[in-house]
Amino acid sequence: MSNPVVSIVMGSDSDLDIMREAATALEGFGIAYEIDVTSAHRSPDRTADYARKAAGRGIRVIIAGAGGAAHLAGVIAAHTTLPVIGVPISATSLNGMDSLLATVQMPAGIPVATVAIGKPGATNAGILAAQILGVADAAIRQKLAAHKEKLARGVEEKSRKLQSSLVK
Repeated sequence: MSNPVVSIVMGSDSDLDIMREAATALEGFGIAYEIDVTSAHRSPDRTADYARKAAGRGIRVIIAGAGGAAHLAGVIAAHTTLPVIGVPISATSLNGMDSLLATVQMPAGIPVATVAIGKPGATNAGILAAQILGVADAAIRQKLAAHKEKLARGVEEKSRKLQSSLVK
């Protein structure tokens, strides 16, 4: 997409299947994004450079997904003033709990918004990025309102189906 305002970054290309969920959510709101790979541990200089230059490239929100030690979101947050959303990824025998704790336990002064582990978290990261951007963009706010209405309609439909299946 041209002129991305959200950057989706992950520690390994093996995380792409999960992080695509963030991209899908952003596409639903018509938000331009980019996707890349960088590692807090294997390429620390690249990661710091990426974070420092993101705002200058027009990025307004960063979504960072990582598994295991999951330091990517925190390292990026240490090098930028942009909002960073961390997506913990299940990559070890600990089923993502290690990633969740590593992402959420940031020291005071270096915030990282942290979402759920895996695909639901990546989806929510995309939605949260839209909400952040929507503060200053009425068109995005309207799309978010429509999204919430669609969710509510889905619950109503499921309720009707359940009730009709119970009636004998």
